[in-house]
Amino acid sequence: MSSSSPARPAPPVKRETFSSRRLFILSAIGSAVGLGNIWRFPYIAYDNGGGAFLIPYLVALLTAGIPLLFLDYAVGHKFRGSAPLAYRRLHRAAEPLGWWQVLVCFVIAAYYAVIIAWALMYTIFSFTEAWGDDAEGFFFGNFLGVAEAPGLGFDFIPSVFFPLLLIWAAVILIMVAGIRKGISRANAVLLPLLVAMFVLLVIQALFLPGAAQGLNAFFTPDWSALADPSVWAAAYGHIFFSLSVGYGIMVTYSSYLKRRTDLTGSGMVVAFSNSGFEILAGIGVFAALGFMAQAAGTGVNDVVTQGIGLAFVAFPTIVSQAPFGAVMGVLFFGSLVFAGITSLISVLEVIVAAVQDKLGWGRIKASLVVSILVAAVSLAFFPTATGLYLLDTSDAFVNSFGITLGALVTVVVLAWFLRKLPLLSAHLNRISTVKMRGTWMVLVAAVVPLALIYMVANEFISKISTTYEGYPDWFVGVFGWGMSAALVVLALVLTFIPWSRSSKAHDDPEYDAVVEEDAKETAL
Repeated sequence: MSSSSPARPAPPVKRETFSSRRLFILSAIGSAVGLGNIWRFPYIAYDNGGGAFLIPYLVALLTAGIPLLFLDYAVGHKFRGSAPLAYRRLHRAAEPLGWWQVLVCFVIAAYYAVIIAWALMYTIFSFTEAWGDDAEGFFFGNFLGVAEAPGLGFDFIPSVFFPLLLIWAAVILIMVAGIRKGISRANAVLLPLLVAMFVLLVIQALFLPGAAQGLNAFFTPDWSALADPSVWAAAYGHIFFSLSVGYGIMVTYSSYLKRRTDLTGSGMVVAFSNSGFEILAGIGVFAALGFMAQAAGTGVNDVVTQGIGLAFVAFPTIVSQAPFGAVMGVLFFGSLVFAGITSLISVLEVIVAAVQDKLGWGRIKASLVVSILVAAVSLAFFPTATGLYLLDTSDAFVNSFGITLGALVTVVVLAWFLRKLPLLSAHLNRISTVKMRGTWMVLVAAVVPLALIYMVANEFISKISTTYEGYPDWFVGVFGWGMSAALVVLALVLTFIPWSRSSKAHDDPEYDAVVEEDAKETAL
């Protein structure tokens, strides 16, 4: 052969797959069931009509959550790639959408791991009730050592740094092991443990004095709330975040499925399992809050809260007062640890898969480089005296202008500009039990964008009308608005990095064969 002959393309790297549909479903549920199911849904439901909220919640699930979940499945499974590669194969102009999702996952992973580290320490604290009589003072002062004002400091808090280091070590081992030996096995162990622990927690909470008072507060419907548009917006907003749709996770996971997998049937199982866990969480949390209200001689509305306040202030107070409180604390905070890890590995996999595809790296190299880089950012900025302010700001803006805005742009581009919904619908129908008709395309092209536009507009107006949480303008400008803008700019920059020859669509024989097969079946 002449020395001037062009180099032959590198052989495509064989893509990992889930060994079974069951393990994919467990992994997808593990991703969807996270901290928000436990500490966000109960409060959202209570604050938006109690039992009546289940109506807009179910409507949002059926008209937006599940359709968008199927959209992610179709893109990932048909085009067999990470988010950037799958969107590139769908259309070259769509590649930046995938990188936007990858960068969103980078930001989320960096701060999400810190909350898991808090939960790990509080699992240990539950044995001795280390927070004493002042759970709030202990959490913000003794434990986190929160600075008086937001800023960027490097006063490391050892009680947060070292458990965070331990969490990252465990997660890196899972990621390096790969899809079958790492992520699948971790979810196969952690998800059943999570469910078992939470069921035990709910049973214990139901037998506490005042539990009925809490359940009445949670389930008693306020039918007038159904006339409030903000209640419906809250339902749609929660569904988008709860199902892990719109930011690359389900695109990536579905790309590891075998060719003849029932996508829509699997999606139904994932969606309703996630919702079932949320309702279970609501029962357990409000039974415990009912006990707390009775012990304090107040109403449930005086003790109900969400997020960090619920997990690390209200629940420790309940643990201190409840019979066998240490057991309740271990079950609750242990559940947070397991739910957090299963979600964190799914977020990291979006980044790892993208790096593998873009650069042609092997699993171990990509997992180590990505995980260590994200861990370094996480360890450098968040276990500090100013870390809570940074976490709060990053979380608020990446959810509003990373996940929500990114999902809106993706849906509009796919549905209205590239007009790919008929192609994706045909792919879903070819291999799935639940068939996608014109209704699915109407929901994805109209209902989902309208809901997302309403959410993005509300968030934008809210955040420009007043400085977020009263933090300094420079702080919000850099870590809020600046970070949000950087996601878009860097997504465009990453698009111009050359792809590994083994990842290009025309170099992938399996992909070419699938495209040809799809074209034939669609024509028929």
